[in-house]
Amino acid sequence: MPTRSTPAAQAPKRRTADIAYDAVETMLSTLELEPGSPVNEADLAHRTGLGRTPVREALLRMISIGLIVQQPRRGLLVSNIDLGDHLDLIQTRRVLEDLIAKCSARRASAMQRKEIVRCAEKMMKAAERGNLHEFMRGDQELDLVNHSACHNKSAVKSVIPLVVQCRRFWYAYQHEGDIIEGARAHMELAEGIATGDEAAAATGANRLLDYLEAFARRVIDR
Repeated sequence: MPTRSTPAAQAPKRRTADIAYDAVETMLSTLELEPGSPVNEADLAHRTGLGRTPVREALLRMISIGLIVQQPRRGLLVSNIDLGDHLDLIQTRRVLEDLIAKCSARRASAMQRKEIVRCAEKMMKAAERGNLHEFMRGDQELDLVNHSACHNKSAVKSVIPLVVQCRRFWYAYQHEGDIIEGARAHMELAEGIATGDEAAAATGANRLLDYLEAFARRVIDR
């Protein structure tokens, strides 16, 4: 199972628990772990090829942010996708993404600016080929660079569960979306950050959230 890999240009050694978190997050985002389905620690350890201790730590993190729920007598379950709350979720994410983009534009290194554009280009190529798996992988890599570049841990901690919920929603209803339009929105964000211009970065972040909101409204209003 592929996990989110830190780009080679900035490859600090990552904790096994973080690798486990990324692997399980990918399963959640792509609905390999379906909403409402039971979560088994031993099974996830086997599927990720990682030990039960890092998987347990990853699951505890997911419980704390609502991606996994713990219910009496039923154990751990994947949280459901709530259509009614999704637009509120996007509004909250918009504020955080605006802040993160501005921080990245101001604080990113030259290498990080190049890397975030490379990730967006990867998404564009995947979209043109209709390769959803590579598109999602590029999306995750772009977020990793952006979150590292912004140097705002509190904003990143707050936005991550919202990002995963948006990915799950997008994957569940992808037939309603335009993957190329989504890639273009990510490219505008990446290029805005790469310029170092906070206003351009904020415009890119809002362009992305406009896309996600329009997509969500198509699903909810149909």
